[in-house]
Amino acid sequence: MLATFIQNVINALQWGSFYALIALGYTLVYGVLTLINFAHGDVFMVGAYIAFFVATFLLTALGLPGWVALALTIPLVMILTSVVGVTLERVAYRPLRRKGANRLYVVITALMAGLILEHGNLALLGASRKAFPPLISEHVYTIGGVSFTNLKVAVIFTAILVFIILQFIVTKTKIGMAMRAISYDKFAVPLMGIPIDTVIVFTFILGSGFAGLAGLLFAMSYPVLEPYMGALIGWKAFIAAVVGGIGDIRGAFLGGFLLGAVEIMVVAFFPSTFRDLIAFSVLLAILTFKPTGLFGIAKTTKI
Repeated sequence: MLATFIQNVINALQWGSFYALIALGYTLVYGVLTLINFAHGDVFMVGAYIAFFVATFLLTALGLPGWVALALTIPLVMILTSVVGVTLERVAYRPLRRKGANRLYVVITALMAGLILEHGNLALLGASRKAFPPLISEHVYTIGGVSFTNLKVAVIFTAILVFIILQFIVTKTKIGMAMRAISYDKFAVPLMGIPIDTVIVFTFILGSGFAGLAGLLFAMSYPVLEPYMGALIGWKAFIAAVVGGIGDIRGAFLGGFLLGAVEIMVVAFFPSTFRDLIAFSVLLAILTFKPTGLFGIAKTTKI
Protein backbone atom coordinates (compact mmCIF):
# COMPACT_ATOMS: atom_id res chain seq x y z
CA MET A 1 0.00 0.00 0.00
CA LEU A 2 2.80 2.40 0.91
CA ALA A 3 4.67 1.54 -2.29
CA THR A 4 1.54 2.25 -4.34
CA PHE A 5 1.10 5.61 -2.62
CA ILE A 6 4.72 6.60 -3.24
CA GLN A 7 4.38 5.50 -6.85
CA ASN A 8 1.35 7.76 -7.28
CA VAL A 9 3.21 10.64 -5.64
CA ILE A 10 6.09 10.30 -8.11
CA ASN A 11 3.66 10.17 -11.02
CA ALA A 12 1.86 13.23 -9.65
CA LEU A 13 5.14 15.13 -9.35
CA GLN A 14 5.98 14.40 -12.98
CA TRP A 15 2.54 15.35 -14.28
CA GLY A 16 2.42 18.39 -12.04
CA SER A 17 5.81 19.52 -13.38
CA PHE A 18 4.29 20.08 -16.83
CA TYR A 19 1.40 22.07 -15.36
CA ALA A 20 3.76 24.08 -13.17
CA LEU A 21 6.09 25.07 -16.03
CA ILE A 22 3.17 26.25 -18.17
CA ALA A 23 1.40 27.93 -15.25
CA LEU A 24 4.53 30.00 -14.54
CA GLY A 25 4.18 31.57 -17.98
CA TYR A 26 0.53 32.40 -17.33
CA THR A 27 1.26 34.01 -13.98
CA LEU A 28 4.26 36.00 -15.25
CA VAL A 29 2.27 37.65 -18.04
CA TYR A 30 -0.72 38.26 -15.78
CA GLY A 31 1.46 39.70 -13.02
CA VAL A 32 3.06 42.23 -15.36
CA LEU A 33 0.25 43.02 -17.83
CA THR A 34 -2.86 41.83 -15.98
CA LEU A 35 -3.42 39.83 -19.18
CA ILE A 36 -4.48 36.19 -19.35
CA ASN A 37 -2.52 34.93 -22.32
CA PHE A 38 -4.86 32.17 -23.48
CA ALA A 39 -2.51 31.40 -26.38
CA HIS A 40 0.09 30.16 -23.91
CA GLY A 41 -1.03 26.54 -24.11
CA ASP A 42 -0.56 26.64 -27.86
CA VAL A 43 2.89 28.17 -27.39
CA PHE A 44 3.61 25.00 -25.40
CA MET A 45 2.44 22.99 -28.42
CA VAL A 46 4.63 25.02 -30.77
CA GLY A 47 7.57 24.40 -28.45
CA ALA A 48 7.00 20.65 -28.66
CA TYR A 49 6.97 20.81 -32.47
CA ILE A 50 10.07 23.00 -32.54
CA ALA A 51 11.77 20.44 -30.31
CA PHE A 52 10.73 17.68 -32.73
CA PHE A 53 12.25 19.38 -35.77
CA VAL A 54 15.40 20.52 -33.97
CA ALA A 55 16.03 17.11 -32.41
CA THR A 56 15.33 15.31 -35.70
CA PHE A 57 17.74 17.59 -37.57
CA LEU A 58 20.50 17.14 -34.99
CA LEU A 59 20.10 13.37 -34.89
CA THR A 60 19.60 12.57 -38.57
CA ALA A 61 21.19 15.39 -40.54
CA LEU A 62 24.20 15.96 -38.28
CA GLY A 63 24.35 12.48 -36.77
CA LEU A 64 25.02 13.74 -33.25
CA PRO A 65 24.75 11.43 -30.23
CA GLY A 66 21.46 11.64 -28.34
CA TRP A 67 22.84 13.37 -25.25
CA VAL A 68 24.64 15.98 -27.36
CA ALA A 69 21.49 16.58 -29.38
CA LEU A 70 19.52 17.01 -26.13
CA ALA A 71 22.08 19.48 -24.76
CA LEU A 72 21.75 21.56 -27.92
CA THR A 73 17.99 21.11 -28.28
CA ILE A 74 17.12 22.56 -24.85
CA PRO A 75 18.53 26.10 -25.41
CA LEU A 76 17.50 26.18 -29.07
CA VAL A 77 13.90 25.24 -28.24
CA MET A 78 13.69 27.81 -25.46
CA ILE A 79 15.11 30.55 -27.71
CA LEU A 80 12.90 29.75 -30.71
CA THR A 81 9.77 29.41 -28.57
CA SER A 82 10.61 32.74 -26.94
CA VAL A 83 10.70 34.26 -30.43
CA VAL A 84 7.16 32.95 -30.98
CA GLY A 85 5.97 34.46 -27.70
CA VAL A 86 7.61 37.83 -28.37
CA THR A 87 6.12 37.87 -31.87
CA LEU A 88 2.66 37.35 -30.38
CA GLU A 89 3.26 40.24 -28.01
CA ARG A 90 4.48 42.57 -30.77
CA VAL A 91 1.84 41.67 -33.34
CA ALA A 92 -1.26 40.89 -31.27
CA TYR A 93 -1.02 42.49 -27.83
CA ARG A 94 1.15 45.60 -28.07
CA PRO A 95 -1.01 47.47 -30.64
CA LEU A 96 -4.08 46.96 -28.44
CA ARG A 97 -2.20 48.01 -25.32
CA ARG A 98 -0.94 51.22 -26.92
CA LYS A 99 -4.44 52.10 -28.08
CA GLY A 100 -5.80 51.55 -24.60
CA ALA A 101 -8.18 48.81 -25.73
CA ASN A 102 -10.53 47.25 -23.22
CA ARG A 103 -9.14 44.16 -21.51
CA LEU A 104 -11.93 42.04 -22.99
CA TYR A 105 -10.67 42.69 -26.52
CA VAL A 106 -7.16 41.65 -25.52
CA VAL A 107 -8.50 38.39 -24.09
CA ILE A 108 -10.43 37.71 -27.30
CA THR A 109 -7.26 38.45 -29.28
CA ALA A 110 -5.34 35.95 -27.14
CA LEU A 111 -7.95 33.28 -27.85
CA MET A 112 -7.73 33.99 -31.58
CA ALA A 113 -3.92 33.88 -31.46
CA GLY A 114 -4.12 30.42 -29.94
CA LEU A 115 -6.51 29.25 -32.65
CA ILE A 116 -4.19 30.68 -35.31
CA LEU A 117 -1.28 28.68 -33.89
CA GLU A 118 -3.35 25.50 -33.76
CA HIS A 119 -4.84 25.73 -37.23
CA GLY A 120 -1.66 27.15 -38.73
CA ASN A 121 0.12 24.05 -37.50
CA LEU A 122 -2.69 21.91 -38.91
CA ALA A 123 -2.49 23.64 -42.30
CA LEU A 124 1.30 23.48 -42.57
CA LEU A 125 2.05 20.05 -41.10
CA GLY A 126 -1.23 18.18 -41.46
CA ALA A 127 -3.30 16.30 -38.92
CA SER A 128 -1.05 13.23 -38.74
CA ARG A 129 0.66 12.68 -35.42
CA LYS A 130 4.43 12.80 -35.19
CA ALA A 131 6.63 10.50 -33.13
CA PHE A 132 9.29 12.33 -31.14
CA PRO A 133 12.75 10.77 -31.58
CA PRO A 134 14.39 9.26 -28.49
CA LEU A 135 17.22 11.50 -27.30
CA ILE A 136 18.37 9.55 -24.25
CA SER A 137 18.14 5.95 -23.15
CA GLU A 138 15.34 5.57 -20.62
CA HIS A 139 16.28 3.41 -17.63
CA VAL A 140 13.77 2.04 -15.15
CA TYR A 141 14.77 1.86 -11.49
CA THR A 142 12.83 -0.07 -8.87
CA ILE A 143 13.31 0.57 -5.17
CA GLY A 144 11.04 -1.10 -2.64
CA GLY A 145 8.37 -1.82 -5.22
CA VAL A 146 8.42 1.78 -6.51
CA SER A 147 9.40 2.17 -10.16
CA PHE A 148 10.62 5.37 -11.79
CA THR A 149 12.73 6.33 -14.77
CA ASN A 150 15.66 8.68 -15.17
CA LEU A 151 13.51 10.83 -17.46
CA LYS A 152 10.77 11.16 -14.86
CA VAL A 153 13.28 12.29 -12.24
CA ALA A 154 14.84 14.73 -14.72
CA VAL A 155 11.44 16.30 -15.44
CA ILE A 156 10.73 16.85 -11.73
CA PHE A 157 14.14 18.33 -10.97
CA THR A 158 14.01 20.55 -14.06
CA ALA A 159 10.71 22.05 -12.90
CA ILE A 160 12.13 22.71 -9.44
CA LEU A 161 15.30 24.24 -10.91
CA VAL A 162 13.26 26.52 -13.21
CA PHE A 163 11.22 27.72 -10.24
CA ILE A 164 14.37 28.51 -8.23
CA ILE A 165 15.92 30.40 -11.16
CA LEU A 166 12.72 32.34 -11.81
CA GLN A 167 12.33 33.20 -8.13
CA PHE A 168 15.90 34.51 -8.12
CA ILE A 169 15.32 36.60 -11.26
CA VAL A 170 12.14 38.16 -9.93
CA THR A 171 13.39 38.88 -6.41
CA LYS A 172 17.12 39.53 -6.81
CA THR A 173 17.67 41.24 -10.18
CA LYS A 174 16.93 44.71 -11.53
CA ILE A 175 14.74 43.40 -14.33
CA GLY A 176 12.83 41.39 -11.75
CA MET A 177 12.38 44.50 -9.64
CA ALA A 178 11.04 46.29 -12.71
CA MET A 179 8.60 43.43 -13.33
CA ARG A 180 7.31 43.70 -9.77
CA ALA A 181 7.07 47.47 -10.09
CA ILE A 182 4.93 47.21 -13.22
CA SER A 183 2.64 44.72 -11.54
CA TYR A 184 2.21 47.20 -8.67
CA ASP A 185 1.68 50.40 -10.68
CA LYS A 186 2.19 50.25 -14.45
CA PHE A 187 1.35 53.94 -14.88
CA ALA A 188 4.05 55.25 -12.54
CA VAL A 189 6.81 52.97 -13.84
CA PRO A 190 7.48 54.90 -17.10
CA LEU A 191 7.81 58.08 -15.04
CA MET A 192 10.70 56.43 -13.20
CA GLY A 193 12.60 55.88 -16.47
CA ILE A 194 11.91 52.14 -16.68
CA PRO A 195 11.39 50.98 -20.30
CA ILE A 196 8.08 49.21 -19.91
CA ASP A 197 8.15 47.58 -23.36
CA THR A 198 11.56 46.03 -22.62
CA VAL A 199 10.28 44.56 -19.38
CA ILE A 200 7.19 43.17 -21.10
CA VAL A 201 9.28 41.58 -23.85
CA PHE A 202 11.53 40.00 -21.22
CA THR A 203 8.45 38.65 -19.46
CA PHE A 204 7.25 36.99 -22.65
CA ILE A 205 10.74 35.61 -23.26
CA LEU A 206 10.73 33.95 -19.85
CA GLY A 207 7.17 32.64 -20.03
CA SER A 208 7.44 31.35 -23.59
CA GLY A 209 10.85 29.83 -22.95
CA PHE A 210 9.48 27.85 -20.03
CA ALA A 211 6.53 26.73 -22.17
CA GLY A 212 8.98 25.54 -24.84
CA LEU A 213 10.97 23.65 -22.21
CA ALA A 214 7.75 22.05 -20.97
CA GLY A 215 6.90 21.09 -24.55
CA LEU A 216 10.29 19.40 -24.98
CA LEU A 217 10.00 17.48 -21.70
CA PHE A 218 6.42 16.48 -22.46
CA ALA A 219 7.38 15.26 -25.95
CA MET A 220 10.22 13.20 -24.48
CA SER A 221 7.91 11.68 -21.88
CA TYR A 222 4.91 11.12 -24.15
CA PRO A 223 6.44 11.07 -27.65
CA VAL A 224 3.33 11.62 -29.76
CA LEU A 225 2.69 15.15 -31.08
CA GLU A 226 -0.55 16.53 -32.57
CA PRO A 227 -1.73 20.09 -33.30
CA TYR A 228 -4.26 20.28 -30.46
CA MET A 229 -2.05 18.88 -27.74
CA GLY A 230 -1.67 22.27 -26.07
CA ALA A 231 -5.36 23.14 -25.77
CA LEU A 232 -6.47 21.04 -22.80
CA ILE A 233 -3.16 21.06 -20.93
CA GLY A 234 -2.99 24.84 -21.40
CA TRP A 235 -6.45 25.34 -19.89
CA LYS A 236 -5.57 23.04 -16.99
CA ALA A 237 -2.32 24.92 -16.35
CA PHE A 238 -4.28 28.18 -16.34
CA ILE A 239 -6.69 26.72 -13.77
CA ALA A 240 -3.70 25.58 -11.72
CA ALA A 241 -2.32 29.13 -11.80
CA VAL A 242 -5.68 30.53 -10.70
CA VAL A 243 -6.00 28.02 -7.85
CA GLY A 244 -2.48 28.83 -6.67
CA GLY A 245 -3.13 32.56 -6.96
CA ILE A 246 -2.74 34.10 -10.41
CA GLY A 247 0.15 36.55 -10.45
CA ASP A 248 2.04 34.74 -7.67
CA ILE A 249 4.99 32.58 -8.77
CA ARG A 250 4.85 30.28 -5.75
CA GLY A 251 1.11 29.87 -6.21
CA ALA A 252 1.42 28.94 -9.89
CA PHE A 253 4.18 26.44 -9.16
CA LEU A 254 2.38 24.75 -6.28
CA GLY A 255 -0.96 24.96 -8.09
CA GLY A 256 0.49 22.93 -10.95
CA PHE A 257 1.65 20.21 -8.59
CA LEU A 258 -1.68 20.30 -6.73
CA LEU A 259 -3.62 19.74 -9.94
CA GLY A 260 -1.26 16.94 -10.97
CA ALA A 261 -1.65 15.28 -7.56
CA VAL A 262 -5.44 15.50 -7.65
CA GLU A 263 -5.63 14.01 -11.15
CA ILE A 264 -3.27 11.13 -10.40
CA MET A 265 -4.95 10.30 -7.09
CA VAL A 266 -8.38 10.33 -8.72
CA VAL A 267 -7.20 7.88 -11.39
CA ALA A 268 -5.68 5.68 -8.66
CA PHE A 269 -8.99 5.26 -6.81
CA PHE A 270 -11.67 5.96 -9.42
CA PRO A 271 -12.26 5.15 -13.11
CA SER A 272 -10.17 7.38 -15.37
CA THR A 273 -13.33 8.89 -16.87
CA PHE A 274 -13.92 10.62 -13.53
CA ARG A 275 -10.50 12.31 -13.55
CA ASP A 276 -11.41 15.74 -14.89
CA LEU A 277 -14.80 15.82 -13.16
CA ILE A 278 -13.46 15.15 -9.67
CA ALA A 279 -10.26 17.14 -10.17
CA PHE A 280 -12.08 20.28 -11.28
CA SER A 281 -14.69 19.82 -8.54
CA VAL A 282 -11.93 19.82 -5.93
CA LEU A 283 -10.34 22.92 -7.45
CA LEU A 284 -13.74 24.62 -7.60
CA ALA A 285 -14.22 23.88 -3.91
CA ILE A 286 -10.85 25.47 -3.13
CA LEU A 287 -11.77 28.62 -5.06
CA THR A 288 -15.16 28.72 -3.32
CA PHE A 289 -13.48 29.04 0.07
CA LYS A 290 -10.47 31.06 -1.19
CA PRO A 291 -11.50 33.02 -4.30
CA THR A 292 -8.09 34.64 -4.72
CA GLY A 293 -6.32 31.27 -4.76
CA LEU A 294 -4.00 29.73 -2.21
CA PHE A 295 -1.39 32.51 -2.36
CA GLY A 296 -3.37 35.25 -4.07
CA ILE A 297 -4.09 38.55 -2.37
CA ALA A 298 -7.20 40.59 -3.06
CA LYS A 299 -6.24 43.90 -4.70
CA THR A 300 -7.93 47.18 -3.99
CA THR A 301 -8.69 49.65 -6.74
CA LYS A 302 -8.53 53.38 -6.12
CA ILE A 303 -11.34 55.42 -7.64
